[in-house]
Amino acid sequence: MDNRVILNKYAINYLSKYNTSKKNLEKILRNKIRRMNLEKKEKFVLYNSVESIITELESKKIINDKYYTESKIRNFSLQGKSKYFIKSYLVLKGIEKDLIKDALKNFELENPDWEIQSAKIFIRKKRLGMKDAKNMKKDLAKMANAGFDYNISKKTLGFD
Repeated sequence: MDNRVILNKYAINYLSKYNTSKKNLEKILRNKIRRMNLEKKEKFVLYNSVESIITELESKKIINDKYYTESKIRNFSLQGKSKYFIKSYLVLKGIEKDLIKDALKNFELENPDWEIQSAKIFIRKKRLGMKDAKNMKKDLAKMANAGFDYNISKKTLGFD
């Protein structure tokens, strides 16, 4: 069987299990090629075919960065993640900053207080918010490390 066909099947199999971005899929396919037991010349041909495989998958609407971005924002907000965490995660996965900005803007229009709700979920998960002056600084530090804004942290922890 042709190595390009094998790589294409690997990409489709991966996408059937996981939702991912184009850049991340490219990285995964390049790692797969690196692990394959082939000559350098064959690997070089496969490296050059990665972009065409991704373009083909995108044209068939099997992979879509916009849908991936929107679903990650929705899922992370329900998990108690901050806006800064979501942005950095998506940039790490190779999503364009303009696409992230637009998706966050649209999400905020639909859910205006999502970040406060997300902070409340984070507080509940980490068991923060004991109204004790001794724990206040630690709780605020944990919220800051998670990427939450100072005002949102104070408001949701009840330290107004």
